[in-house]
Amino acid sequence: MKPFKFFLLTDTHYFAPKLGCYGEEYKKFMQFEQKCFAETSAINKAAFKWLETAKEADAVLIAGDLSFNGEKESHLEFIELLRSLKKAGKKIYVITAGHDFNDKVFAFNDTGRLEFPGTKREELFDLYYEFGFSDAISVHKDSLSYVAQLSDGIRLLALNNDGDNANKHTYTASQTEWILKQTKKAREDGQMMFVMNHYPLLPGCPLFSLVGDAVMPNADKITSMLADEGVHLSFTGHMHNQSIKMKLSSEGNRFWDVCTGSLIGCPAYMRLVEIQDKSTVKIESIPVPEFDWDMQGLTNEEYFRRQFDMMINTYLDCLSEDPKRLLGKFGMKDPNPALIKICTVIGNALNNATIGSLCAKLFVKCDEAIKDRPVRDFMLEIVRNVFVGNAPYVAGTPEYEAFMGILDRFSPLLSLLGNAVKINGKKADIRDILKNCIGHYGVDEYNTTITLE
Repeated sequence: MKPFKFFLLTDTHYFAPKLGCYGEEYKKFMQFEQKCFAETSAINKAAFKWLETAKEADAVLIAGDLSFNGEKESHLEFIELLRSLKKAGKKIYVITAGHDFNDKVFAFNDTGRLEFPGTKREELFDLYYEFGFSDAISVHKDSLSYVAQLSDGIRLLALNNDGDNANKHTYTASQTEWILKQTKKAREDGQMMFVMNHYPLLPGCPLFSLVGDAVMPNADKITSMLADEGVHLSFTGHMHNQSIKMKLSSEGNRFWDVCTGSLIGCPAYMRLVEIQDKSTVKIESIPVPEFDWDMQGLTNEEYFRRQFDMMINTYLDCLSEDPKRLLGKFGMKDPNPALIKICTVIGNALNNATIGSLCAKLFVKCDEAIKDRPVRDFMLEIVRNVFVGNAPYVAGTPEYEAFMGILDRFSPLLSLLGNAVKINGKKADIRDILKNCIGHYGVDEYNTTITLE
């Protein structure tokens, strides 16, 4: 096989601006949003224009959540961008995901929130037929999955894991049977095969193992199955984070998950991937190009980061000022008054604490360089770094020593929590999970070369 390059992007979340993305209700909605909304059209157009003339690769893979929330008009406009890219000579392979179909979608204008019918899942096959399905060598239509021959010796296993009502966000039995047939055929044909799947197959950080749909259900079983079938690499999205993770199956086979940030929210990146041979893959990260918008003097990175930080600050503000609204975001429509009081106390404490004052109360040593830093600002940065990747606070840094010292004061509580929480059937090491939130210990999550076998 010859080396093969392609661009990978995900979570484009295209929104047709003519539907409406302005007004007071829009502003309130955006307080809790990581993604940019009104800007999606401008961002996508800039990225696709850049891709049209990019000479590094002729193939573009897009790993799901193509539209903002399943608006038919958004799909139609996005498809026109795909067709322009195709006319420029690029081969395009997409999968759809949960944000691409919806019974009822929404937009905003000066009258408030608007709601109207969306796109049905069964419409997606025909809508995106020319971008993967039409050239596929095998299709599993029920799951909107397919296999494409990307080049001599390299096959793409494009998997949609919307599942069904009984198996949400995972593979159905017939789809799994089809997957195993395709991996076996790839081995018999001497093909290197890799996966594109919307939901992460490995958690971007250990904390994500504890968060709802942050990683695909049954992921440990699925990744071991794929690795032992000779498929050692997947490209994913969904969580809008930048990560590159690896596991070993019980039989000693490697499986890598390369998760890429959303095109329209911090961190806003694309990937350039070069499969050099069956065992070696080079990965580079490319920031979203400048787009046509009033940036208010900010760089792209600053603009995306401002939206992310506003989201986190809104959650922190609500903790002390409006805990009922905050708890409502987590599905608690009528929270217990005692819980509201606890949130208020915690929120007020966070607003007033510095790292130094907190360390002093817990008899933890604190480096002079960070003692005056507000705890709230530090928490915001920790959360942001989880998504941005390459979190910097590893052993030996002042932040690490203070953070881990504080954690150790609560070790009995952490142990109790670990007993109550299971990851892949095993007791969770809460201390280790939190340690990996502030510091990164694996390969560079932006630019690296990985070995598959």
